[in-house]
Amino acid sequence: MNSKIFVFVAIIGLAAVLGVILLSGSSFVGHTSEDITKEIPQAPQQIQPISVELADISIIEAGKRDATIEITFKLSNPNPSSILVQVMDYQLFETGFSNEKQISGGQIGSRPEGMVEFGSDYYVLLGENSILLKDKIVLKNTGNTPELWSALESNTAKWRVSGDIFYNQSSMTSGQENELHFEFVK
Repeated sequence: MNSKIFVFVAIIGLAAVLGVILLSGSSFVGHTSEDITKEIPQAPQQIQPISVELADISIIEAGKRDATIEITFKLSNPNPSSILVQVMDYQLFETGFSNEKQISGGQIGSRPEGMVEFGSDYYVLLGENSILLKDKIVLKNTGNTPELWSALESNTAKWRVSGDIFYNQSSMTSGQENELHFEFVK
């Protein structure tokens, strides 16, 4: 029975020491959390829009059955912090054939849907840097557009590219989603 009393006294002693530490904990620390928030100004962080350029569009191969086109975009971040580029949607027009009829389009990246998606395909654009995003398009010759196919085979195509980019600050949960529309003629 003596050992039970000894253990009971030890537990009460530890509880008393823990109580003293918890009650006087604020006197051991030089700054409280209230002091720290007073020192750091809480201003909402505004981000500048990223810039987009059509770096290149070229016909890699054009034959009787199909044509391969490579399109390259240059994205630049003027902000000191990183940006997550979630997705870039674009539409491709050959203006010699038709300014209104889209011949192709694509999507680079992906947007998370619902809860946070594992394995999302997004691009980190570091602060005050740029990246190149490329996509390859394969067009099939249906035989219904001889003017278009002639321009592709002779490499005299005139292009118009339009689209949207969706991006936000350096994490999926910080800040609001931003959208940027672009249009280029080449």
